[in-house]
Amino acid sequence: MQIDKTTYNDLSIFGGEEEFSVFHKIDFTRTIGGRELLRWLMTQPAEDIGRIRDTQKILQIILADVDGWTLKISNGTMMVMERFYDATIDTIPSNPNLVNAWFYKWLHSPDYGLIRYSVKHFQEFIRGISALALLIRAAAEAPPRLLLFAGRIESILKAPQLVSLLNKKEDFSIREVLFYSNYFRYNFKSRFTELADIFYQVDAWYSMAMAVKKYNLHFPEFIESKEPYIKAEKIHHILLPHPVSYDIHLSPSSNFIFLTGANMAGKSTFIKSLGVAVYLAHLGMGVPAEKMQLTMFDGILTNINVADNIVKGESYFFNEVQRVKKTILTINDGHKWLVLIDELFKGTNVQDAMRCSLAVINGLIKIRGSLFVLSTHLYEIGEEIKDNPNISFKYFETSISNDKLEFSYQLKDGISNDRLGYFILKSEKVVELLESL
Repeated sequence: MQIDKTTYNDLSIFGGEEEFSVFHKIDFTRTIGGRELLRWLMTQPAEDIGRIRDTQKILQIILADVDGWTLKISNGTMMVMERFYDATIDTIPSNPNLVNAWFYKWLHSPDYGLIRYSVKHFQEFIRGISALALLIRAAAEAPPRLLLFAGRIESILKAPQLVSLLNKKEDFSIREVLFYSNYFRYNFKSRFTELADIFYQVDAWYSMAMAVKKYNLHFPEFIESKEPYIKAEKIHHILLPHPVSYDIHLSPSSNFIFLTGANMAGKSTFIKSLGVAVYLAHLGMGVPAEKMQLTMFDGILTNINVADNIVKGESYFFNEVQRVKKTILTINDGHKWLVLIDELFKGTNVQDAMRCSLAVINGLIKIRGSLFVLSTHLYEIGEEIKDNPNISFKYFETSISNDKLEFSYQLKDGISNDRLGYFILKSEKVVELLESL
């Protein structure tokens, strides 16, 4: 699935303030390496339905035994082993005996201290990664990717040095410290890298599974169809602590939602909820909805947070136009796209914005192979496009009670004509301040 930098930013997948990002929300990794692997995975939403279903199955396997998959390999252990390979250490004897072992400890005391400490952590890592292979073999209908990991772990752990290390329980003698550390230092680095990569991948999957459990996400059902389709029940935004949910249905016969409502009524949240859910689905994760069916999409494109560029001398409106142009050129390829547009042409006057918006809408509705959600304050446009059979009209209602705005955040059929800007200006006493000048 194709997602550009603007879309990642618009949907707050990573974001400048990371604590308010989707990545931060689902990050339950236990190691730095696992965290970086999770970040990389989140830049690789799948383009293959088989891969998505494999990932769903892997997460379900982890969820079936979360405690078992909480492997006893700490971030500290991983850091110690990586430091062992990065450190400058005097040559470790290959065949330590009682004499040269004592001499090494005496003559290379700082190195020996690091070596001895590292060997214990290597033992913990080998035991943990061995337990991982057993977990995979015990899983019912484990996908090929997991079985491949188990096979590689088992193959690497056949080395006699590792077999003896797995079975060792008592403290290490000086000779044993040097024996094992020599093996790890000079014969194990590439294998360690491979095993670490496997563990980091599993740590990232564990994080995704924990997010599914913690936020009560549900795995979506992918429908194999050449035409785009989304149907979601009780969908909501994963970043909100107390979200309001909606039902959404988009299909070739009704592939365009024309969304209206006042400021703060919930339009942007609705649009982002849909975008994030479709994105998470293509990662193989559960989604913030009670039920969701969808087809594979070739990409998501958003037009939400456009900015001007002072350095290049580009106005806000110019960048809006460029984003629309890129959208048209991108989605006019016969592939399935989800296009999310929030408040088109805010950078020009109302009459100009209406004319430009109408031109864009009348063009986009010709593309039946993609799905669109477009929000606007310009509800008058609805009259011009109401006869298009593939456009559905939705709005968020706002009411005033005791001189206060009330937002239901409920999605309704129709077009809003709420104009509450002046009311907000007055309720915040800005008008009063201006009159007192």
